[in-house]
Amino acid sequence: MTATPDLGAPQLASPDLLRSVFRRHAAGVAVITAPGDGGPVGFTATSLTSVSAEPPMLSFGIGTGASSWPAVSAAGHVGVHILGDHQRELAATFARSGADRFGAPTSWRAGPEGVPVLDDVLAWLVCRVVARVPAGDHRIVLAEVVLGDPAGTGRPLLYHQGRFTALRD
Repeated sequence: MTATPDLGAPQLASPDLLRSVFRRHAAGVAVITAPGDGGPVGFTATSLTSVSAEPPMLSFGIGTGASSWPAVSAAGHVGVHILGDHQRELAATFARSGADRFGAPTSWRAGPEGVPVLDDVLAWLVCRVVARVPAGDHRIVLAEVVLGDPAGTGRPLLYHQGRFTALRD
């Protein structure tokens, strides 16, 4: 039996309400990368969404105040990396402000279109940016898949209740 929501005590819309609700939503963890004038940039994202199969297209959100935004706003191509549950520290590094995201122990190489491609991920894609749609203090980036590799092994990394976690059987 499911509990009936308490409609007598709803909260007004606010950033805190949205954050509280989405802490309860388990999301896969990805790292988005892009070439930048000062070197590669990247960030951890839980907003990755498949948009279209024909043509193959995806979307992700990025805050306009993020350190990666200037490079992503100018990039013609981005890398999308699906992280495995063995990559909690990598996810934390790319989520941490001011971190040296591409220094050791991060293992990566320059990929097609100059996009940084991370090693040992479950899957990766290189995508051509087709639009950046304003959405409040963020932009929704729409990108068409150019190529990729789904052959990594392991289980996906998840983000839930404010922490990185793994699937349970």
